[in-house]
Amino acid sequence: MRIVRLANFVAPHSGGLRTSLTELGTGYLTAGHEPVLVIPGERDGDELTGQGRVITLRAPRVPFTGGYRVLWRRRRLARLLDELQPDALEVSDRTTLRWTGVWAHEHGVPAVMVSHESATALLKLIRVSPALSRAVADWLNRRTARDYQRVICTTGWAAAEFRRIGVTNLVQVPLGVDLATFSPRAGRVRTRYAGEGQILLVHCGRLSAEKKPQRSLATLATLRAAGMPARLVVAGEGPLRRRLARRAARAGLPVTFAGFMPGRADLAALLASADVAIAPGPAETFGLAALEALACGTPVVVSAESALPEVVGEAGASVRGEDLAAGVRAVLARPEPARRAAARARAEQYDWDTATRGFLAAHGALDPAAWRRSA
Repeated sequence: MRIVRLANFVAPHSGGLRTSLTELGTGYLTAGHEPVLVIPGERDGDELTGQGRVITLRAPRVPFTGGYRVLWRRRRLARLLDELQPDALEVSDRTTLRWTGVWAHEHGVPAVMVSHESATALLKLIRVSPALSRAVADWLNRRTARDYQRVICTTGWAAAEFRRIGVTNLVQVPLGVDLATFSPRAGRVRTRYAGEGQILLVHCGRLSAEKKPQRSLATLATLRAAGMPARLVVAGEGPLRRRLARRAARAGLPVTFAGFMPGRADLAALLASADVAIAPGPAETFGLAALEALACGTPVVVSAESALPEVVGEAGASVRGEDLAAGVRAVLARPEPARRAAARARAEQYDWDTATRGFLAAHGALDPAAWRRSA
């Protein structure tokens, strides 16, 4: 099949969505299909890559998002879809690209929407009343389910908002993790960031409002006030970086802002060197960065409001609110060999081959019954 995939809000260099698109495209290609990814960018482009054909359409930046771009020219994108003649359409944006479900229906193309976010959780972040946020989310999700042949969610937490309105064309498929690159054996860089006897925390993620990175600073402040010799490394970029750096400096907190790490091996080395990773975002529907930390043998403390407790399981801790220090203390109270072994074992339950099979099954390219028999 020629599977044309559309995505907006793809970070310029990294991020969970970009990683997912790359890994799934590579899996589709390996399985003998023809994946074509269409994303926005600074300039037009068309190249063959390890994940298949990647077409970039020049698109404007969205203000105040730290570099995100959006495919906003519908006619141009519709013409491109006509030219590509997809056998299947996979869309990773429930807002600005939702119109493509109607296009697919009109052209007889099976279409899948991948729900990478929770509409209910995102509406809560902008302080919409619970009743209004639920009503808006339900309206959006009903239209999404109506316009697409399948809706894919990666966790039960993400799927809950569809299940509550009785959506029947819902498929739940967890994502995976690169267990070879992200490993406890990844090169250690601990001495760059922490001294003997210090506790090294790491926050890995985009520094934007919906990710709540300030919670990691609040956690560090609480631990330091209690006499724990903790230090924090923040790996990632985003519109809040300067504000966070000023906050850390004013409070005298030992925080290293490492910025964007272009090499996956470099990121893996940092994660493997940490004592605890912090994933404070309350609207995370899966949390690839947290899973990568687990794969490196590093336990993760997560927001109890997100899907991450479902992903992390007993290999970490979940905490409600703005301060996750209680979770960090609980994790550190466990013997180090045991907590690191539990983290790696949890990550080994997720792999990209299984994720690819699940996505292809949703597209109808792999018979689900045959998939279950071969698993």
